Amino acid sequence: MAGFWLQPGGGPGSGGCVNYLTDTTYKNDMLAEFPKWVDTYKDHPGVLMWDVGNESVLGLQNCYSGDELEKQRDAYTSFVNELAVKIKAVDPDHPVTSTDAWTGAWPYFKKNTPALDLYAVNSYQDVCGVRSAWEQGGYDKPYIITETGPAGEWEVPDDANGVAEEPDDAAKAAGYTRAWQCVTGHRGVALGATMFHYGTEYDFGGIWFNLLPAGDKRPSYYAVKEAYGKSTANDNKPPKVDALQVEGGTSAVAAGKPLTVSVPASDPDGDALAYEVQVGSKYIDDSSALTTIPAQDLGGGKLKVTAPDRTGVWKLYVKVKDGKGNVGVGTTSLKVVAPPVTGTNLARGKTATASSFQSDPTGGCPCDPGKAVDGDASSRWASDWSDPQWLQVDLGAPTAFRHVQLDWESAYAKAYTIQVSDNGSDWRTVHEQSAGDGGIDDFDVSATARYVRVNGTQRGTGYGYSLHEFGVYGG
Repeated sequence: MAGFWLQPGGGPGSGGCVNYLTDTTYKNDMLAEFPKWVDTYKDHPGVLMWDVGNESVLGLQNCYSGDELEKQRDAYTSFVNELAVKIKAVDPDHPVTSTDAWTGAWPYFKKNTPALDLYAVNSYQDVCGVRSAWEQGGYDKPYIITETGPAGEWEVPDDANGVAEEPDDAAKAAGYTRAWQCVTGHRGVALGATMFHYGTEYDFGGIWFNLLPAGDKRPSYYAVKEAYGKSTANDNKPPKVDALQVEGGTSAVAAGKPLTVSVPASDPDGDALAYEVQVGSKYIDDSSALTTIPAQDLGGGKLKVTAPDRTGVWKLYVKVKDGKGNVGVGTTSLKVVAPPVTGTNLARGKTATASSFQSDPTGGCPCDPGKAVDGDASSRWASDWSDPQWLQVDLGAPTAFRHVQLDWESAYAKAYTIQVSDNGSDWRTVHEQSAGDGGIDDFDVSATARYVRVNGTQRGTGYGYSLHEFGVYGG
C-alpha cells in the first residue's frame, strides 16, 4: 500500500491542525502534489493500492471540539473524496482507500467519500469487533486492516505503578493469532491485514510490537508465521519467559541500590540461555531508548542489578536468548524512589525561595521553589535556563543537620555548592560538587544554620536546574 499523509494524522504532533473548511492553500497543494506521486509510481509492481490519510478523522479531535469538530470531519472526508477522484484520473487500475484509527470514522466516509473503493482501519485489541461494526453500519464496501496485533499501550490497564501493563510474550503472540483469525473469518469483506511491527529496533515500541528486533525471532514471529499458513513444527523455538519477580516488590525501589530480579525462563528445545538486562525511561522523559545495565547471574534464574539512579517509573526488560537466533523478553515497571535517610527531613514543608522558577503551565509546571520541599517526588522546582541559579530553604532557626539528599530531575547540576547562612546574606560553603551526573546525590554534611542553599554554577543539560526534592536531615 502506498500512502499519502494528510494533517493532522493522529494529532497535532503528527503535523499540525488544518482547517478543512477554509484552508484552500493546503488543500490545493495536496490536490496538485498527490497526482504527481501517483503518476510516478503507478506502474511499480510493489503498488497494491493508494491510501489517502492516516487516522485524521480521529486525530481532528485534538484540534477541534463540538459542532466545529463535526464540520471539520465532514470537510476532511469530503476532501479525501476529491483526492480519490484525482488519483483515479491518473491511475484507474489501483483501488483507493483511506485509513483511520476507529470504525467510528466510517460513517463520515460513507456519507462524504463515495470515490473510495474500500475502507481501512487500524485496530488492535478491538480488531474482532470490526466485522460487527461493518455489519451494523450497513456498509457495502469491503475493508482492509492496515494495522493490527496484540493490545497496544493505549488499550491496556495500568499496573500498580500507574503505567501501561505490557502483555507478556505469550499474550502478544496470541494477539496476532486472534487478529488474523478474525480477519480471515470475514471472507469476501475483510480483504487482508498488516500484522504491525515498528521495525527491527530494541526500544520501547520495539519490545511491545517488533517480531524481529535486531533479527532475533520472538514468539510473535512464529505466531504470524503459523497464521500465514507455514508450519513451525520443525523450528527451534524461543525461550518462554514468565512474569518477572523483583525482590522487595516494584513499588518502592531505592535509587542506585542493588536489586535482585527473578527470571522464570525455560527453553522448549533445551538450549542454554543467556540474559541481558535493559532499562527504559519512557515514563520519565519520553525517551524510547533502552540502556543495557550490568547484571550478575546468581544462578537459578536470578540476576543482581543496580537500580537506576533517577527517581520515577522505569521499565525493566530482561532479554533471554537461546543462541539459535531466538529471544524471549520479560518486562516489568519499577517505581524508583529516593533511598531512605535516617532522621528527620528538616526542610520538608518549610519556606523555600529561589533565584528563579518556571511559571509557565507546561511540563508539569508551575514549578515554584516550594515544590522541592513538599515531600512529593512527582513535583519539582525548575529554574530559568541560565547559570548560576540557587534554591534555598529557611529552617526557621539555626538548626544542626548532618545529611543532604538532592533528587534531581533530568535537568541536573554538573557543578554546585551547598551553602549555609545564619542571616540569609552571609554564606559559607559546606559541600562542593564539580562532576555531578544527576539522579540522587546523597552526602553527609556537618553544619548548623538557619538557611541552607544549593547553588548551581554549571548545568548538566541545556535546560535549567530542577529538583524533585531538597532534603536536609538532622537527628
